[in-house]
Amino acid sequence: MKKYLLNIFALTLGPALPSVAAEDKPNVLILYADDLGFGDLSCYSKDSKIPTKHLDKLAAEGMRFTDGHSSSGICTPSRYALLTGRHHWRDFYGIVKAMEASVFKAERHTLPEMLKEKGYHTAAIGKWHLGWDWSALRKPNAELNKDPDAEKKKKQHHFSIYDWSKPIPDGPLAHGFDYYFGDAVINFPPYAWIENDKLVKAPDTMMDTSKWKKIKEGRYECRPGPMVTGWDPYQNMPVTTQKAVDYITEQAKTEQPFFLYFAFPSPHAPIIPNDEFDGKSGAGAYGDLVFETDDACGRILAALEESGQADNTIVIFSADNGPEHYAYPRDEKYDHWSAFPLRGLKRDIYEGGHRVPFIVRYPGKVKAGVVSDALVSQIDIMATLASITGAELPEKNAAEDSHDILPILTGEKESVRKSHIHNTAAKSWAVRDGDWLLIQGKNGYTTKQDKNWEKRHDYPADDKGPVELYDLSKDIGQKTNLAAENPEKVEELQKLLSEIKKRGYSAPRLMK
Repeated sequence: MKKYLLNIFALTLGPALPSVAAEDKPNVLILYADDLGFGDLSCYSKDSKIPTKHLDKLAAEGMRFTDGHSSSGICTPSRYALLTGRHHWRDFYGIVKAMEASVFKAERHTLPEMLKEKGYHTAAIGKWHLGWDWSALRKPNAELNKDPDAEKKKKQHHFSIYDWSKPIPDGPLAHGFDYYFGDAVINFPPYAWIENDKLVKAPDTMMDTSKWKKIKEGRYECRPGPMVTGWDPYQNMPVTTQKAVDYITEQAKTEQPFFLYFAFPSPHAPIIPNDEFDGKSGAGAYGDLVFETDDACGRILAALEESGQADNTIVIFSADNGPEHYAYPRDEKYDHWSAFPLRGLKRDIYEGGHRVPFIVRYPGKVKAGVVSDALVSQIDIMATLASITGAELPEKNAAEDSHDILPILTGEKESVRKSHIHNTAAKSWAVRDGDWLLIQGKNGYTTKQDKNWEKRHDYPADDKGPVELYDLSKDIGQKTNLAAENPEKVEELQKLLSEIKKRGYSAPRLMK
């Protein structure tokens, strides 16, 4: 078992000295769910219809944040922000579409690169969704079919135009990871396993959901493209979970600390819980998939315990954004509101779109069972791990918006961040300052608005005002727009939003 000593002297003196001695390099495990709601876990909502005993236990052993946020209301931007410590909107807004290029610039310093420099072995397992250079695999003179005809468009990435034996450039290995295993994105091509920078098996057919097992809720929502014959999306979570268990077990045999970024495919569509999890929740197949996700977390955490590494591993659990719009009918059918007690879902800039579960277990540093109401962001993970490992962050191209939350974790401070900017689309902004939140627009919906849901939950009619302002300390559900009564606060927050966007950074270390 790898051991480390707590540097009490450094912790006591605070930021003047490193918070952890240079030789102290705890392992880091990030468990990252996909489209999981703030109210889905039973440790966040006593009324949740989904038992989540493993994540509840993790929360009981560490710190559970009630005001934790992703950078965006959608996948790719949130993942980018987590791995760079930088607001995604400084660079882009949307997701990487099927077989599109990487969002990373070569000069961008990433979290795995930072930890690699400190001697860590770095691994990413599961969903990537940050792009690869698939064009490098196209055969000479091969062109994508861009015919607008629907049937022909299905063949725009036909498996025959690629040389699958070639390595795929500009993926995880190009941006700091020593190892990768996954299928890139569960509902995007290619439908095949990728290990490091190569396909484990070459796609030899095109996706055909009729050949797959019947889906249990909704639609498959899979984009057309190349597939390996016999591909089974139901095996995604079992296979990647076992890879994580194997990785953790093998790392225990070395003296090298590890960083494992494990990105779940769930509970993102397709909603495909495996048969043994059917009926385990009271929230339909989606709830069963969350239950299976919790079970997978339990298996990975058990691997830490069994390999003797749990006491020397920081575990962070969170999600990339709020739940998909299927949460509306789920609430009506099962009386389970995935975003409880928040308004808004995935893509929205209301709180339900980006306020997500955020749990940190750090044995010996974080007291067990602590609940923090501090405003924190996944963007803060990079500066925090830099503080813990003694890593130096360059002034350029590194963690421009990341705040070190280690003082919150150790109990030295109640908060370190006062403001945050929430964004999904280019014209969709919200800015937070303390308990106040301004939505720069007529409302915070980016996805569909469900007026029946609003009526059931006693939301007033839209006042048609140009902006919305909320005091979250009194109105966490964002029901009462206070903009008309507080024009000075509206102006103040508009100026703050403009200032942070224009300045290009918000990290305290750069505020000189």
